[in-house]
Amino acid sequence: MSQGANDLRQTIQRFIRAFGLLAGDQTPCGQPLPPSHAHALMVLLEHEETSRSEGLKQQDLAEAVGLDKSSVTRLCARMMSAGHLRQAPSQTDGRAWTLSLSAKGRRVAKTVQEASLARFRRLAAALPESVPVGDAIRVVGALTAAAVSGEEERP
Repeated sequence: MSQGANDLRQTIQRFIRAFGLLAGDQTPCGQPLPPSHAHALMVLLEHEETSRSEGLKQQDLAEAVGLDKSSVTRLCARMMSAGHLRQAPSQTDGRAWTLSLSAKGRRVAKTVQEASLARFRRLAAALPESVPVGDAIRVVGALTAAAVSGEEERP
């Protein structure tokens, strides 16, 4: 492995650990939810706030949070058990389910959103002056694009 690749790997691993992304029972912003559950709430809230269409299809949620079909099915079952999610047959596709937030799910999603924004405000404020927030955003965006484009190359 090249030194640059190893340094990048170690840096990203340290960030993942320091940010709290490995805690399975709470979000990095301290909310008592598994991160996948919180991300699903955020995706559904964003869809609700920006789209006039029916709820989000389960397949679209899976793609948005990066989970396979069986994992998102289990996630949706847990979210429904928690009272955060409503599921209904799609009006446009008889084979699909649409998902929407319940009133409780919307409240929890907004709480997660506020806590997440507060955490990122603190993180942005803690960056050294030599690293403008815009530069950090561009680097993370470039890493994300590289990871997405490399999906087909994974073993």
